[in-house]
Amino acid sequence: MRHFFTSRVRVVLILAVLIAVALGVIGSLTNLSIGDMLVQGVLTPIRTGVSKLTDGAEQIYNYIFEYEALKAENEDLKDRLSQLEDDAREADAVVRELERLRALLELKKANEDYELVDGYIISWSSGDWTSTFTINTGSNVGIEPGMCAITANGEVVGLVSQVGINYAVITSVMDSSLEISATIASSGYNGMVQGGYATGHKGLLRMDYLPSSSVIRNNDQVVTTGSTVYPRNLILGYVVDAGYDDTGVAKYALLKPAVDIGSLEQVFIVTNYSAG
Repeated sequence: MRHFFTSRVRVVLILAVLIAVALGVIGSLTNLSIGDMLVQGVLTPIRTGVSKLTDGAEQIYNYIFEYEALKAENEDLKDRLSQLEDDAREADAVVRELERLRALLELKKANEDYELVDGYIISWSSGDWTSTFTINTGSNVGIEPGMCAITANGEVVGLVSQVGINYAVITSVMDSSLEISATIASSGYNGMVQGGYATGHKGLLRMDYLPSSSVIRNNDQVVTTGSTVYPRNLILGYVVDAGYDDTGVAKYALLKPAVDIGSLEQVFIVTNYSAG
């Protein structure tokens, strides 16, 4: 045991001497005292840790600042996009209005006897057998029941069935209750057109009482024959199919309506025209 402790003491002494020599050499090279080196040895890890904490805090601050800036920029972009979408919708509405006015001008040139007032659709009502809608003008501009409603392109929309001071109800051409005298433009065959609800052809018009010998072709245009209610040559639709009625004596034709009633925004009421 005496030799063991003696060896340990010797080792400790040798290490102490080596450390002292090393500190002395470092001190002579760096001009630092042993105390300074001890202080720096203690403070350096602390300074390193504080520096890392400071850098980390700065990175977190920069991240939060950049996140808030990006969030604000994103909100600004959303607002600008919403404004652009509103502007685009307004521009589209203006374009549609110009197209309707251009078509209406052509219609008036071709039918100088037409007196027209316009109205915008404000509500719809439809069922299995009926189809009506309401416009925002009425007797205050001369609209009366029994007047014809058309588009700016001269397509039949329906018939005024009810009128108030500032509104009018239009029974659309798709309604099974309306019967309109019509002609196949290319051949001159006459018949009666009504909505196809009653015959199981929802979304189509049906032209009945055509001669059994009539030759009916797809895409043939069907127009009004003219009456005290409907001016002549208004467009009703286009033939998509044909066949014999239940009696087998007469033919019928199915028509695609000339106008998509559900997509309308504005209609024109023919308040007066020359029936001759």
